[in-house]
Amino acid sequence: MPIRTHRGRAAVYRRLWGWPLRSPKHLIMALVLLVALVSAIGLLLPEISSRGGAAPRTDRDSVDYTVETGSEGSAPGGSGESTGRDELGGAPPTISVPTVTAKSAAPDPAGIDVVRSWVKNWARHSTGEQRQQWLERLRPYTTPEFIGVLETVEPANVPATELTGELRTQQSTKNSMRVLAPTDGPTLRVHVVRAEQGWRVAGYDRVD
Repeated sequence: MPIRTHRGRAAVYRRLWGWPLRSPKHLIMALVLLVALVSAIGLLLPEISSRGGAAPRTDRDSVDYTVETGSEGSAPGGSGESTGRDELGGAPPTISVPTVTAKSAAPDPAGIDVVRSWVKNWARHSTGEQRQQWLERLRPYTTPEFIGVLETVEPANVPATELTGELRTQQSTKNSMRVLAPTDGPTLRVHVVRAEQGWRVAGYDRVD
């Protein structure tokens, strides 16, 4: 029958709480049951937490720095969807470096004269001529760096013997020009630059 009075319930509670103290055997059994209960609770709690999912992070590490573009016509960082960029005061700006193009300028006659003299001496070579003699004729019109390149050239292999026409400027700026020079061999495109000593040839290639 159910216990309906407070005295009856109190008597039952006293018997339950007093049971472990009746003998050492009861006390040991009670401790074993308590340890087992605590262990079971400890094993079940992590499993319950993992099923419930991890709590959302709200610290700074969880901020997404990707800029999202809003509706069409809205720019990043405008009035569109906000991102973590606003929370941290904005990410470092991206610097765009424009391409610098040298301004065109009228050809300098002094530079054209240097190209003419250089091509004439480049094409003028005789059988048995020493490479050093050929280089010394070119040196007054050539940059030191390009003279070092020409030291590997065998004058007898130069595929021209004379300048055959007028020079034409293909590209011209204040400090640099590219000049087309026709010869009885290939047409040369000569690169001449303004140096401390004046205009000097810094390279060439064959157009045809």
